[in-house]
Amino acid sequence: MTRKSENFARTLSELFHYRWAMPALAELHLLGGGAKCVVLYKRMGVRRDSLVTALEGLMECGLIIRNPGYGHPMRPEFLWTTAGRNLAALCVDLMAKLNRMRSVEVAKNKWSLPVVFATANTDGRFNAIKSALPDITSRALTLALRDLQDAKLINRKLVDDDPPRTEYSLTSRGRTLVPVLQAMLKCG
Repeated sequence: MTRKSENFARTLSELFHYRWAMPALAELHLLGGGAKCVVLYKRMGVRRDSLVTALEGLMECGLIIRNPGYGHPMRPEFLWTTAGRNLAALCVDLMAKLNRMRSVEVAKNKWSLPVVFATANTDGRFNAIKSALPDITSRALTLALRDLQDAKLINRKLVDDDPPRTEYSLTSRGRTLVPVLQAMLKCG
């Protein structure tokens, strides 16, 4: 895995750290780049405190800002930044693909999409994926791999070797997510 890919895997894990960050960016894109918190949580069907936490995380990443002119009842409360605008369009594309695969819930998990990206850019061995995502614990990686396998995004293969080993690879469904993640890399 290249240094740029490793840095991006970290960026992905920061972006997907909050369950509602990617859907919030996608909704901001669909709403034209700005929205009030109340509009977002009603459209997304999420609890207000969960959304606020995700929005705060997006602000920390520099993807959205509070509207400096907020105060008028008709002005949006949150606006995307230039980086957020570029990423938001990709989030819409990613959410559409995940909706077609019925895998949105799995993808909202913190480590799912970073694990998909790391699997695509490593030899698929557990330790290679883990080293590509330095902040992930072994337990979190195991759970993410199981969830992705259940969602038919990753294949698990036992290799009869000495010692036996397990290799993970993306399914055809999982591979369709890689171009969007790569575009996020270029955008990031």
